[in-house]
Amino acid sequence: MNLSKRITSMQASPIRKLVPYAQEAISKGIKVYHLNIGQPDIKTPETFFKAVKNFKKDVLEYSFSQGMPELIDAISKYYKNYNMDFKQDEILITNGGSEALLFSMIAIADPYDEILAPEPFYTNYNGFATAVNVNIKPITTKAEKGFHLPSKNEIENVITPKTKAILLSNPGNPTGVVYSKEEIEMIASIAKEYNLFIIADEVYREFVYDGLEYTSFGNIKEVEDRVIIVDSVSKRYSACGARIGSIASKNKEFIAQVLKLCQGRLCVPTLEQIGAIELYKTPESYFKEVNLEYKKRRDILYNALNNMNGVLCKKPKGAFYVVAKLPVENAEDFVIWMLKDFNLNGETIMMAPAEGFYSTKGLGKDEVRLAYILNEKDLSKSMEILKAGLEKYPKKLTKTTI
Repeated sequence: MNLSKRITSMQASPIRKLVPYAQEAISKGIKVYHLNIGQPDIKTPETFFKAVKNFKKDVLEYSFSQGMPELIDAISKYYKNYNMDFKQDEILITNGGSEALLFSMIAIADPYDEILAPEPFYTNYNGFATAVNVNIKPITTKAEKGFHLPSKNEIENVITPKTKAILLSNPGNPTGVVYSKEEIEMIASIAKEYNLFIIADEVYREFVYDGLEYTSFGNIKEVEDRVIIVDSVSKRYSACGARIGSIASKNKEFIAQVLKLCQGRLCVPTLEQIGAIELYKTPESYFKEVNLEYKKRRDILYNALNNMNGVLCKKPKGAFYVVAKLPVENAEDFVIWMLKDFNLNGETIMMAPAEGFYSTKGLGKDEVRLAYILNEKDLSKSMEILKAGLEKYPKKLTKTTI
């Protein structure tokens, strides 16, 4: 029996594919610090659990395919705080940001069409695109420039007649880059000039540090008809397991077409929507506290990496990730070695090899993505383990330069 080329050509998640090595280490009594996945340890607002607990009905019914009106209203009010005005018929509730991305790709691109994305990018962009026979075409960004976008001319050189959209994560996963207003306006001008959609993955909107100004694509009036905002409660409210995402767009034709896909999968779980309504009522003070906490963690991780021989990275300005270049031949081999063959006093760490976040072959081979989602004590300990591991690793390289 043969399986489809569509599924066999789809890459395994570089974030999750090494999980068996971690499980094996844990089975041997080794404590593993997980820096490989963006699962925050920040407490989910209690209001989510209270809302679910207090839900009382005789029958747990289907919800509306577009999402519960109360949740759509809550999201609309949330966006108003960012000077974005989305009406009821301009927002759809999805099963996490993942479904929002997948549905957006299906709606705007035919098989073998292209979507541009700055690389390194969130690995599932490639996975979702492959599943629907769409090609992700990379816009290569460089570590020495903090993973900011190249010139307008360089981006235009990647555009072909098959290009349908530009997909960006802002703040960026896996790099932590925060695009400037000038970069956002440049992408907007390209999209308008070449008649492209902009899929704006803005799930880390609140996580911007060092007083940096954040600009949403939803604030660029000239391209509001071609902007698709993908959002989620997962990271914003530390509610990854709720699987509540959304699509917001002023393009009503696009929304109407995506609604067909929403109808096909019937609805998003009712109880999670009930809880998410309350999450969107979370006071601004919550974000200020969380932002300060992640900034402290960012500084711990960045300063530690900077003090390790041969490790090179730029300070991330948003989200809760950093891409670091290690003095090793192959980062995936090193990650596996850390899990299989190394521990410091019965403890080790797990990281995500960065090669899987690139589309261009050969890039990211000596890089890892680290998520600073652990408390300060555990994060400091994990950096001690990484430093000790690099010192003991048999396949070290001499110090390289970015």
